[in-house]
Amino acid sequence: MSASAAAASPALRFSSATPLLAPLHRPLRRRLPSVRCSLAAIPGVRAPRELVDSILSKVKGTDRGVLLPKDGHQEVADVALQLGKYCIDEPVKSPLIFGEWEVVYCSVPTSPGGLYRTPLGRLIFKTDEMIQVVEAPDVIRNKVSFSVFGLEGAVSLKGKLNVLDSKWIQVIFEAPELKVGSLGFQYGGESEVKLEITYVDEKIRLGKGSRGSLFVFLRRG
Repeated sequence: MSASAAAASPALRFSSATPLLAPLHRPLRRRLPSVRCSLAAIPGVRAPRELVDSILSKVKGTDRGVLLPKDGHQEVADVALQLGKYCIDEPVKSPLIFGEWEVVYCSVPTSPGGLYRTPLGRLIFKTDEMIQVVEAPDVIRNKVSFSVFGLEGAVSLKGKLNVLDSKWIQVIFEAPELKVGSLGFQYGGESEVKLEITYVDEKIRLGKGSRGSLFVFLRRG
């Protein structure tokens, strides 16, 4: 018995009337078969795969969260919180973060895509894809593809990833590059974001920005 277990057990007391040598023979007792169960079998506790399917179903067809009502955003946040309990240790060091990801949800519509995702921007620019590529060892490429007045366009950013701790990363982006049809140019300057990786597996990645915005990424391919 360990010290902690001993401390938790009631102290044994011996009096002069208590025999120090108890009989070794005791009646035999039948052993009951042990019962084992998994987390998935316990009501109210769901395995990560079910949670992953749940969060993807809640954001599907919502234009990356734009069309969700307030209670819908809360439901997504609740599932994300549950998934966070299953996050691997030090996700920033896991090779699972690398690959090509699609942004399928953000709790703040303008966080991915900036002005292109504001109410006015969505009227002019029809968003086709929002992709993030994380390349080893420290390169991140963001790309928002859209169509405007019948022309195909895209905004691209290249950034350098810096690990801050076991879950937080910082990305310093170069000036964005805008392409519309055959025209292309850079505008603006450098930008910086910080993101906490709250869950990652072979299918999805969850992130939370420094201002609390929640992202859901779906792995492509």
